[in-house]
Amino acid sequence: MPRIAVIDKDLCKPKECYRECYRFCPLVKNKVMVIEFDEQRQRPIIKENLCVGCGICVKKCPFSAITIVNLPEELKHECVHQYGINGFRLYRLPPPRRGCVLGIIGPNGTGKTTILKILAGELMPNFGMVGTQPTKDDVLRFFAGTELQPYFRDLYSGKLRVVHKVQYVDIIPKYVKGSVRELLNKVDERGLWRDLATELDLIDLAGREVTALSGGELQRLAIIAACCREADVYLFDEPASYLDVMQRLKVSKIIRSLTQENKVVLVAEHDLAILDYVSDKVCIMYGKPGAYGIASQPYGVRVGINIYLDGYIPSENVRFRDEPVRFRLRPRPRESLTADELFSWPPFKVNLEGKFELNAYQGTIHKGEVIGILGPNGIGKTTFVKALIERLSKKGGVNIKVSYKPQYLTPESDEVVYDYLSRNLGSIMATSWFKSEICYPFMLEHLFDRRLTALSGGELQRVSIACTLAKEADIYLLDEPSAYLDVEQRLVMAKLIRRVVEERKAAAFVVEHDVVVMDAVADSLMVFSGEPGVYGIALSPMDLRSGFNTFLKEVDVTFRRDLHSGRVRINKPDSYLHRKQKSIEEYYYVPEREEAEETEE
Repeated sequence: MPRIAVIDKDLCKPKECYRECYRFCPLVKNKVMVIEFDEQRQRPIIKENLCVGCGICVKKCPFSAITIVNLPEELKHECVHQYGINGFRLYRLPPPRRGCVLGIIGPNGTGKTTILKILAGELMPNFGMVGTQPTKDDVLRFFAGTELQPYFRDLYSGKLRVVHKVQYVDIIPKYVKGSVRELLNKVDERGLWRDLATELDLIDLAGREVTALSGGELQRLAIIAACCREADVYLFDEPASYLDVMQRLKVSKIIRSLTQENKVVLVAEHDLAILDYVSDKVCIMYGKPGAYGIASQPYGVRVGINIYLDGYIPSENVRFRDEPVRFRLRPRPRESLTADELFSWPPFKVNLEGKFELNAYQGTIHKGEVIGILGPNGIGKTTFVKALIERLSKKGGVNIKVSYKPQYLTPESDEVVYDYLSRNLGSIMATSWFKSEICYPFMLEHLFDRRLTALSGGELQRVSIACTLAKEADIYLLDEPSAYLDVEQRLVMAKLIRRVVEERKAAAFVVEHDVVVMDAVADSLMVFSGEPGVYGIALSPMDLRSGFNTFLKEVDVTFRRDLHSGRVRINKPDSYLHRKQKSIEEYYYVPEREEAEETEE
């Protein structure tokens, strides 16, 4: 049985430990040099062919930097790439196919971005042979007899042109200067940039400098720039990040339109509804984040996503999750909450220096209730949340504690995560509730020794959510908590919000763009409408069914339920069920269970 040893270079701190991995290894004590140290950085190197997998070094490492994993024998010869000695390993690649959108789904750190880099020709796979540089002929021999061999043959011979939309769009201003118009004119090879910019509401910003764009605007710019180029293969890494629901749907339609020209399209995405909507096939990534990732064979989109939620791949007899994920089939009636009113607000207006005006209707929130806030970007959702915080702080005679997670996260200091949480949570950190309900599911222990400024977006998000929900409060306000999180972490976050609110008899407002997360976490909805950047209207909270019907009618989208998992699925445009639900004005929920699967692929 092959055994891999992975050392996280970010966590390993040889100058701050006593080499516990070396001192406590039983083989080293018996003069078998399983562990040696790099002469320059003094980091340990574990020889996997000698390691017996006892796991003592894993437990003794004070920084939890070591991972030892036993893998099936058949994977031994399927390693596609390895990042250095004792580094992350990727096994298998999904096969790209023309005229088909292949979705890639899986946790962060399991190799989705690495796959896209290899398929784009940006990274040469080394097949686990660290220290050697395989040639293009080696790659063709490795994939001989598979669908990938002709793909790489055409890629390396120049017959395939690839466009890769990168994951982190916020780095674009570091490398690109000038206005939006200048950039798109430069890359537009298909004469489409004006049409696409109009479709994605970016045409009015054509004269703006790229350095002045927000995250959502940069994302739309990157997608337009990719689709404007003439290519055979289009790779999109998390195209829904920073975008609201309407923009995600528009982007999905644009990506799907590429298949009509017989292009190869791959999309790595964490929004289940959007991935379901845009994909024809789905490839599941599983493994241990940061240690190794394995790509499954492609499945039909419904079957593939359900397999991922079940955590079990029947064709490979592999279980990668202890319990299956299930969603509510029927929304909870809001009438059941009317007896426990916690806070109500009158109608109010907010005017931001004459540039934007928010008109909010009156509303009420109850104990045990989670109100989801749904609407396009720039419509006043964050403004509403901040206005509520201000009103609660000025409410005399009523002691209502508020815990708030802002939309944009910036490290408050350069302190380590453990000190930051201790300063904000105090004695709560030592409770068994914090360790079991928050620390373990969010995998915070691996971040305790990291500095806030060294955390990625997803890691900083997890720390911020944990800090917000661990505090004792009456009302929790979370602004876009799923940003940067993968599917697993989003579902953990949704479940945790519900559990905290119910156990503490508190309430929560959640601003969110992921409709699957919103459906899982919310009891009620506040729908925002208006003209982004000019004025916004915040309607009173309504039950989930009415709220989604109001919102989805405006964007002309209908949902159906998957009876296996209960998750919401977006109906394809002009499908039978889409037309039928529109005719009865049931955009969110179909009462007749037998109708829910009438439009399977």
